[in-house]
Amino acid sequence: MKWKLLWPVLLTFLVPLVVAWFKYPTHLPPGFGEFPPTYGGEVPSFSLSYFLTMLAGVIYIGGLILVPQYFGFKGAPVVPRPKSTVSLPWWFWAGGMVMGFFWWLMWTRVTPFGDLVFWAFTPLWWGFIFFLDGIVYKRNNGASLFSKKPITLLISGLVSILGWAYFEFFDYFVLGNWYYPNAEFMTWSKTILTIEFLITYSTVTPVLFQWYNLLKTFPSMNARYQNGPKMVLKGNTMILIGAVLIGAMVYWPFPLFWAVWIGPFAVMTGILLKYNIWNPFTDIAKGNWTAGVLIGVSSLLNGFFWEMWNYGSMHPSAEPITNPNYWVYNIPYVDVIHIFSEMPLLGYFGYIPFGVLVWQVFIWSGKLFNFKSEILIEPIPNTPNKDG
Repeated sequence: MKWKLLWPVLLTFLVPLVVAWFKYPTHLPPGFGEFPPTYGGEVPSFSLSYFLTMLAGVIYIGGLILVPQYFGFKGAPVVPRPKSTVSLPWWFWAGGMVMGFFWWLMWTRVTPFGDLVFWAFTPLWWGFIFFLDGIVYKRNNGASLFSKKPITLLISGLVSILGWAYFEFFDYFVLGNWYYPNAEFMTWSKTILTIEFLITYSTVTPVLFQWYNLLKTFPSMNARYQNGPKMVLKGNTMILIGAVLIGAMVYWPFPLFWAVWIGPFAVMTGILLKYNIWNPFTDIAKGNWTAGVLIGVSSLLNGFFWEMWNYGSMHPSAEPITNPNYWVYNIPYVDVIHIFSEMPLLGYFGYIPFGVLVWQVFIWSGKLFNFKSEILIEPIPNTPNKDG
């Protein structure tokens, strides 16, 4: 089973390398292997036709999320949740204080704490992760990832490091859709810089899982995306589509820049479907889009925090440079409309498939490395009053 799970992922590494061999005189794209990437190459300027085409897709996806009844969803009865009788836990307050302190440190860029400001990214985000966990705990009557599945939460951080490193590999082949310009100004050794970046990667998967469990605490969110259209996908077909997209992306990196996410997304979906491993598309085939939509919305919501905290770490003034993890985008055709964000407005909707992909990688990793990948936390029922 492990080889069956592994070979399509190895294919996603091999295909871009083979295409690049024929595409580039040096057999690899410019800047390949520089970690972290610090510069994106020149990209085509704004294209109205490309922008309008992508805008149409964004409107369609946004409509499905906001008004699913107009897209064939009948929904399901809203099931009330147990009334919570617990208080916010200690880690909510501790996480909030850690988050607040490192948010202040990152944005003010003050240095009374020595080099601590350069490491602010990771504790800021783990503080936020525990802050969200505390809210889930309160709304779930005493159940959250940290309180019920702390090992799963820890493993999600480890998988997150490998997962984002996997995504970074594909960024080289679209000539740097995102890059980290501040990294070259750090006086650290290459080893320390690499370690710092890898540690920051630990935050991506856990925070999305916290958002997902938070959204699941709202009964209407569980009901509105059920009894919808049934979309049945074939595993082998999805693997083939993903591999073709990845190869084409390498050859045409500008018009197919979006395939940096959709290609691996298709392959990972195909693997899980091919071997009958549950993933959001298992339920979508039955007309229940809840899991897929909610993890996508989780990623979109968190995207605003990713972009907000990132933007504030360099604006309004770029001096002094204290955030090595600050990123900018280098996206062809649609890199317009920036609202207190390095991310162009349409780009936020890329977070939706990204969220599903992050979850799929975690599910795939669970099967490959034999750990439990269930992330949903059910609320604790209220205990009946003995006198009642």
